[in-house]
Amino acid sequence: MFTLVCATHRPENKTLGVLRTYGDILQSKGIQVTELDMAHLPDSFISSDGFGKRTDAVEKLIDEKLNHSEKLVVVAPEYNGSFPGIFKTFIDAVHPAVFRGKKVALVGVASGRAGNLRGLDHLTDIFHHLQVEVVSYKVPISKLDEMIDDNGRVVNPEIIQALEKQAEMLINF
Repeated sequence: MFTLVCATHRPENKTLGVLRTYGDILQSKGIQVTELDMAHLPDSFISSDGFGKRTDAVEKLIDEKLNHSEKLVVVAPEYNGSFPGIFKTFIDAVHPAVFRGKKVALVGVASGRAGNLRGLDHLTDIFHHLQVEVVSYKVPISKLDEMIDDNGRVVNPEIIQALEKQAEMLINF
């Protein structure tokens, strides 16, 4: 099973549409996927799980979405030149052994022109520290509003081709 991670908890974000486009690509290749959306973390997450007081809700998310997943796809929007702090807090709140040995593909999204390349580099460093292997082919999506339809799904053929290439690399990784 592959876990698709939406690295933001912002309401009505466009990251989910990219994530679901990626999920469609993987499912068309016979891969079972599940979504881990940071918006599903409990409101008390930072003050509880972020400080070692594991809640049942987060324990359930970790068990269902990470423990049984062999590979991850992280779609991370650009927040102030990096990725969302809620995702960093989530990574910090999860025991490193949960991530160790997994493989991950990274997709960055931004309304600007860099597609969150800097944030993807930051994530790569963190995942390498956790002994997670990162697919070398990263997909930065710039000018996101021009790449998606009204439902938030990616419609740009070049971006879809890049996502398909990365998905194949992750499957064979």
